[in-house]
Amino acid sequence: MLRTLLREPPCEWEGKAGDAIRSIDAFVRLARTKAAANTSDAAVYRSFMIRAEGLRSSLEELEESLFAAQYYAGRIRHTKWDQLSKQELLDYSRHIYFDKNTYIRVFSLLDKLGALMNDVLKLQTERVKPKFSYFTVLRRMREIKRHAQLVEVLTSLKERHQPAMNRLRTRRNMEIHYMNAELKDDLKFSRLYDDETQADYRRLENLSANLSDAREGWEMVVGSLLHMFQYAEKRMRRKL
Repeated sequence: MLRTLLREPPCEWEGKAGDAIRSIDAFVRLARTKAAANTSDAAVYRSFMIRAEGLRSSLEELEESLFAAQYYAGRIRHTKWDQLSKQELLDYSRHIYFDKNTYIRVFSLLDKLGALMNDVLKLQTERVKPKFSYFTVLRRMREIKRHAQLVEVLTSLKERHQPAMNRLRTRRNMEIHYMNAELKDDLKFSRLYDDETQADYRRLENLSANLSDAREGWEMVVGSLLHMFQYAEKRMRRKL
């Protein structure tokens, strides 16, 4: 949708992202088949199918948010507030909007994936923590020593992107619990800073660094979806 509004071609879904989409689709097809069998667990498989389809949609929405954040950042040519043209100011506001949309969606999607993993793999994470995140589910899998192959690859993926994910989490928490991202710039200009220090705060945020972190978040999401659905689809197929 966003690509269409920006008069850009649709995402081609190549590489790992395309593999992730195909792995979700394969899982959905198999869950639909099992749900159609009208056995005692048909409702469970129907739930798995619907939730997996939701994750597919969430991935598409995340991709478009990241694309739009990059698109508007690419239109900004200056690094200081007093250098920005009126158009750049508009583009900066649009970038901030889609950038925050991106990092919020990264964690939202991972938590939805964790909830589905918990049910599909019968981990019962809710017994140790009623409200849990994707990362809680990973820890649970390590603690109960089940699904070792999947745990190993997902943990490796988490550790590879951990520094970027920590920075994204800090920004997400700031946005949700403390202050809107666009107001942080206003704080920089407030009288909390003396004149000498304030000159350093006339610079915009480091858009390239922020986008690099967002792309790592995207890569972690894609990899996590790919490995989870490949693993889950194989397990489900063995039960046919």
